[in-house]
Amino acid sequence: MDLRRNELVLANEKINTIYIGGGTPSQLTIANITKIFRHINDVWGPRVDAEEVTIECNPDDITDEFAKAIASLPINRVSMGAQTFNDDRLKFLHRRHCSDEVKCAVSRLQKYGIKNISIDLMFGFPDETIDDWSSDIDEAISLGVQHISAYSLMYEEGTTLFKLLNQNKIKTIDEETSLEMYNMLIDRLSSAGYEQYEISNFAQPGFQSKHNSSYWHDIPYLGIGASAHSYDIKSRRWNISDITKYISSIESCTLPFEEEIIDKNTKYDDLITTAMRTREGIDTEKLKVDFDNDLYTYFMNEANKHIKNGTLKNVNGRISLTRKGLFVSDDIMSDLMHV
Repeated sequence: MDLRRNELVLANEKINTIYIGGGTPSQLTIANITKIFRHINDVWGPRVDAEEVTIECNPDDITDEFAKAIASLPINRVSMGAQTFNDDRLKFLHRRHCSDEVKCAVSRLQKYGIKNISIDLMFGFPDETIDDWSSDIDEAISLGVQHISAYSLMYEEGTTLFKLLNQNKIKTIDEETSLEMYNMLIDRLSSAGYEQYEISNFAQPGFQSKHNSSYWHDIPYLGIGASAHSYDIKSRRWNISDITKYISSIESCTLPFEEEIIDKNTKYDDLITTAMRTREGIDTEKLKVDFDNDLYTYFMNEANKHIKNGTLKNVNGRISLTRKGLFVSDDIMSDLMHV
């Protein structure tokens, strides 16, 4: 923080959100979490005007003592990875917590006045049925949390899941079932009063994640810590991931990062992969002003193909995904990107 105190200087903007995440910050002691906030204040004090201060937590870390302590700090939002309320599937994911601990954690946070709680859900487990997924949605809604993020189970190369899949020890669910699960998620959360403001994110009115929304709306951000990413409109930086080298570099007052300078084409592709994820989509008039005519024409030509087949819509000059387009959003964005 000391080394980077002067980086966010564009128009002397305020720091509107703080997000303590990546890894498991709830494993820190309360004394260490307090120290982080004290130093944020020491470094950026007058510029800190955070409407939303989030900490990521494991459900089993949220003891009565922990919940009470973080409620006394500037923290006003907690994000937890519930994933599923089926204990067998939690074991399959090698999660430390059980489903009852999620319910207890939410109850404790609410007890001490945390009124903005987000949980992550996952669907598409091997052999998961529609009824199984329906039960998870019911459990999530019953908790009364303000925000729910839901993602399809991913089989990333190098993971245990990927190896099991390649060894034919598990099978992915079929695309039709996955689509049915996603549609059920949208319908059920909508009926329960949640608004879908991004492909995977749902919130009660007024509880959209301000921090995550900044990524999708081209707002600069500063990432502190090993592997953390930063963005200042002109460039994107990411700190090295090797924790030993990171610490050694910081101790010698050197910032250990790699950097990418963002040209027009990269800026355009970034816009496609961020703004197109949101309910608002892309403002075509702003697109025309911000980019050259070739990129604008390319976008409109590709977008019109998807408008014709019903996966995109143009409402008052804003092009966004339709309900039909949500499930194939990656393919649509790939078509819109200028490779």
